[in-house]
Amino acid sequence: MGDPSIADIIRRQARTRGDDTAFVTPTRRWTFSEVDAASNRIAQGLAALGIVAGDRVACLTKHHAECALLLLAACKLGAVCMPVNWRLAPPEVEYIVDHGQAKFMMVDAAFVPTLARTTLPGLRRTVATDAAEGLASLADWSAGFDAVDPGHVSEPDATTLQLYSSGTTGLPKGVEITNRSLFAAIDMYRPMIGFDAPGAVMLNVLPTFHVAGMCNIVMPLAAGRPTVYYPDFDPARAIAAIGEHRITHSFLVPAMILFMLQSPAAKTGDFSSLRVIAYGGSPIADTVLIDAAATFRCGLFQVYGMTEAPLLTRLVPADHDPGGPRSHLLRSAGTPSPGVELRIVRQGSDPQAPEDLPEGEVGEIWVRTLQNLKCYWRNPEATAAVFPLGRQDGKGWLRTGDAGYLRDGYLYIHDRIKDMVISGGENIYPAEVENVLARHPAVAECAIIGVPDERWGEAVKACVVLRPGASATDHEIIAFMRDNLAHFKCPKSVDFCDVLPRNPSGKLLKRELREPYWQGRDRAVG
Repeated sequence: MGDPSIADIIRRQARTRGDDTAFVTPTRRWTFSEVDAASNRIAQGLAALGIVAGDRVACLTKHHAECALLLLAACKLGAVCMPVNWRLAPPEVEYIVDHGQAKFMMVDAAFVPTLARTTLPGLRRTVATDAAEGLASLADWSAGFDAVDPGHVSEPDATTLQLYSSGTTGLPKGVEITNRSLFAAIDMYRPMIGFDAPGAVMLNVLPTFHVAGMCNIVMPLAAGRPTVYYPDFDPARAIAAIGEHRITHSFLVPAMILFMLQSPAAKTGDFSSLRVIAYGGSPIADTVLIDAAATFRCGLFQVYGMTEAPLLTRLVPADHDPGGPRSHLLRSAGTPSPGVELRIVRQGSDPQAPEDLPEGEVGEIWVRTLQNLKCYWRNPEATAAVFPLGRQDGKGWLRTGDAGYLRDGYLYIHDRIKDMVISGGENIYPAEVENVLARHPAVAECAIIGVPDERWGEAVKACVVLRPGASATDHEIIAFMRDNLAHFKCPKSVDFCDVLPRNPSGKLLKRELREPYWQGRDRAVG
């Protein structure tokens, strides 16, 4: 690790390339020196509020540059930056900010009404990201403080970032990410996608509360390369930005890729500068990958990870071979990243004595890597559950909660274990069924869920979004599946949907699809 902490990144870049561009936003361009000075002023403002090492500072924002400034300022004090999901309802925001014990809040004007419906006595100061009635802007508030670095030196194992799990089941958990764990991911990711090369420019349209969004803030800073930020993802605007700013790299969730491919702008977009598009966060259909390769004509790089450990496996551009002899690898999540150990553990085996499975058998994915979270904030029970053999100072085995298997060194993800459908005693992994269903020419997106069945316990149901202008009946869909998959895995019914529900990170919310069918029943909807 070259820099001991995130704060040391901007200190170094301000010294060595202060006049180079760091950020480009819709309203301005920032140099590394300007980023360093602005974060110093914010750090001094935080210090004046009595904020010290270990305290949490929160933000409810879509704006990457200001989020980055707050992150860097917090790190210069040894404090912890805590981005909050801006799509949450007021009670959910209140829970997270209160649970995190945040003492400072930066909020976009659009989310001031959300914050107004919360009770957060622990906040010592709230400022607006830009301009909001009744609140000073971040720039105006911090302008009164000197641009002097507080000079705090963080340890590699100090928590620097706290992100909250999406909370698709239960209460969100605060994931503590250290300097060491973040650098373990980005220092590996950077050379793998070639971002150290001259002329590299990142496009970041991911949410700031998403671990990939934050990694793609910090990684370009560490590389000394510029990042173009847009606070909202718009397919046509993202396509235009690639040509206008000569974007070389971006990280997109599969839904974003699909929306870009479906945009009329894709037919005329200038993608000649693109070198690599990384993707991850949810499953992607083979057909989308094939269309992406043909449209963007750049390297595709798949990442499998989670908030608790961002870069566990990767499928490199050479393994993307649509229609070729290696095309079967598109169904995998790739091979373990450097420094990542991976094992497949039999479901139901004693977590204190996990039973490893042979190649080809499906079980829970366990990982051991320096990327692993430090702990869940104020939740020792959840920490102990996710590290059943102990954390061992970053060397413990982490339970991912995902089901998969290994074949020829490649990891194949079957599903979240909680999403598995059990029908007539048979385990059915939705991702396997979805991969076949996505090959139907009329299907744009799909999701497989389990619904109550008096005879079999659960029955397989397909939720399908059709391609624009396409048509298909439930009988045609079911017949197609029975021609291509074992019958016990095939859908027994089909729901046609306009859209599939997703959280802000792009993850499919199967709970919302299942819930109407399980209301009033004993089984919980996971």
